[in-house]
Amino acid sequence: MSGFDPGWLFLREPADRLARSEDLAREAGSWLAAQGSALEVLDIGCGTGSTLRSLAPVFPQAARWILLDNDPALLEQARQLAGETVHVSFARHDLNDIAGLPLEGVSLLTASALFDLCSEGFCAQLVKRAASEGCAVYAALNYDGVMRWSVAHPLDQAVRAAFNRHQQTDKGFGTALGPDAASRLAVLLEAEGYRVRLAESPWVMGPGEADLQRSFLKGFRQPLMEIGELPETGIDDWLSFRLKAVHMPESRCEVGHLDLLALPA
Repeated sequence: MSGFDPGWLFLREPADRLARSEDLAREAGSWLAAQGSALEVLDIGCGTGSTLRSLAPVFPQAARWILLDNDPALLEQARQLAGETVHVSFARHDLNDIAGLPLEGVSLLTASALFDLCSEGFCAQLVKRAASEGCAVYAALNYDGVMRWSVAHPLDQAVRAAFNRHQQTDKGFGTALGPDAASRLAVLLEAEGYRVRLAESPWVMGPGEADLQRSFLKGFRQPLMEIGELPETGIDDWLSFRLKAVHMPESRCEVGHLDLLALPA
């Protein structure tokens, strides 16, 4: 899978950084630091490198990062943004080729906003591969199906339900787990003997995040039309209302995510 808009990734990065569970990120960094000289981190679906930028302050300075993505344009952006950062390399790889992932010698596998796009079969294969290499897994910002608005519209619940159903269609890695991703990933990891922790990491957006809210909302129309459960006039009415509400001082939008940290027993 490729084709994520770099503009969208940059727009969401500050919200992602604020949303991440600080507790789990620090625990992942502490665990990595305790591995002695084995400080290899593989970030899959790295995009423009936001996971590296977010975790660098709490991870050991000696950590050696491999940023992996299948989109050459995103990898080039990540390369440019990394600049002279030491201990960073880049790899282009199709994530559907799980057997070919460069996991040998990796202590920690990371991913952000990825597993809700993946099928259970994909996650099961990846977990088996990670377990065989003995590496920990830190998976942040998995969408959990929660969307709340402080300023209500009659179609909010129907829109959320339809959007969540669309999140469970094929995104390039089989039928996606969507909102069930973190919980299913936890079950798969626990079955391999991992100690798993989950923590909430919601976006909370107000008027100060107007650009992010507008971009987020404009991404609703196509999925809602594809699911076909709501009339087009209803979708357009809801979108028009929501886009206007972005600027209301009392308007807040919460989008739920879950972070996961799985450590080998």
